[in-house]
Amino acid sequence: MALILIIDDDPGVNKLLAIMVERCGHQTRVASNLADGWQALRQENCAVILLDVGLPDGSGLDLLPQISEMPNHPEVIIITGYGDPDGAELAIKSGAWAYLEKPVSAQMLELLLTRALEYHEVKLARRPPVALERGDIVGSSPRLKACLDLMAQAANTDAAVLITGATGTGKELFALGIHNNGRRARNSFVVVDCSAIPATLVESLLFGHEKGAFTGAAAARDGLIKQADGGTLFLDEVGELPLGVQKTFLRVLQEHRFRPLGARQEVRSDFRLVAATNRDLDQMVADGAFRQDLLYRIRSINLELPPLHDRREDIKDLVSFHLIRLAQEYDTEIKGLSAGFLETLMAYDWPGNVRELLQALDEAFAAGYQDPMLFPAHLPVRIRASVARGAIVEKQITPPDSLLELRFGRGPGPDLATPLPTLKEVKQDAERRYLDRLMLRTNWDIAAAGAASGLSRSRLYDLLKLHNIGKKSE
Repeated sequence: MALILIIDDDPGVNKLLAIMVERCGHQTRVASNLADGWQALRQENCAVILLDVGLPDGSGLDLLPQISEMPNHPEVIIITGYGDPDGAELAIKSGAWAYLEKPVSAQMLELLLTRALEYHEVKLARRPPVALERGDIVGSSPRLKACLDLMAQAANTDAAVLITGATGTGKELFALGIHNNGRRARNSFVVVDCSAIPATLVESLLFGHEKGAFTGAAAARDGLIKQADGGTLFLDEVGELPLGVQKTFLRVLQEHRFRPLGARQEVRSDFRLVAATNRDLDQMVADGAFRQDLLYRIRSINLELPPLHDRREDIKDLVSFHLIRLAQEYDTEIKGLSAGFLETLMAYDWPGNVRELLQALDEAFAAGYQDPMLFPAHLPVRIRASVARGAIVEKQITPPDSLLELRFGRGPGPDLATPLPTLKEVKQDAERRYLDRLMLRTNWDIAAAGAASGLSRSRLYDLLKLHNIGKKSE
């Protein structure tokens, strides 16, 4: 018998779900909002949560990162009356066990509960994880912790890993982390930058060659695949691998055997593959620029790294880590940080992600080398200018013709004949107008809208649905 927590703002739904769960032989606790649900989670050891999305104090999806941080966290089954494909995808990516649309049959609920509880018991029986070697991976945000958990899982196997994410998010650091935490840590970690190898030399560099195999081959040389024997082969920017080489490399992945250029016999290499890209390989497959069978081979595990603006909580830790390193490197005192310095860093969008942040800190350190404290003036002009521009744009987005103006009038005094709006009406009106402007300015790019507004993807979807805001047809 397990304890199941039900979080839904509809008393009728709560009662019905409780009856269905108790008929399966389990105990139930019920909450009608996120705050009460979170309190119940901290007080009792729940195995499964039946979680609604649209709750009075926010989206149920926003609770998923907090749940995933709990030790031996419960499994989450999302049950919503407003099924949404994007919401379903987000829920599963955020760690939900399943995503269901109401109404839910007793048979379906019993099946999912049985499977979720079976998995939960197996998870609890796992051996405690060994301390993870992070290297230069810094931060403690929920998004980063989820990536570290997946990195630890990947390190326990030899399955091929594909690391995806924008430029500067730290793909090579995670690849090295997988290697250093796995059984191959004492062997070679061989990096291949597929974007930097001339097309005419790809096969020679990867597979090696015999003496005289081509003009200029004065001696035999092992390729990078052979150099990775017993260790890890990291293919950075794997999307740049030429199509002709992709076919050959697919066989290498399948057989772990290949023939160097000019050789009569094949050689063997027992390597583990980790690949990385900032490109959409699925779209490349659709465009005929990447082999689908190779994509399946390299993506046994997919580790997607978040952009820095989605884990702003880590900026302070990254700043401290890097400035301490710079102080040690130049044998100087550790710099103090003004409040304005950190505020400027937090307000910037960081399109270049962690790499851009570290470069900005290098520039600030150099500019303030003689000073004991760093100020916004030490930061690159491009960053300060962008933050200043963003502050003005944010003010301009305040919607005119609000409900408050319509009810009060625009003259020197209020129109006493018109009933005053409630505070709730004013807030809802301002929120709707803000969302209208936000989606218009970002051209309905959900990621950009979330970054500009500071809203999570799930909360943004909930608000758009609440105010019935849809993309206007052209």
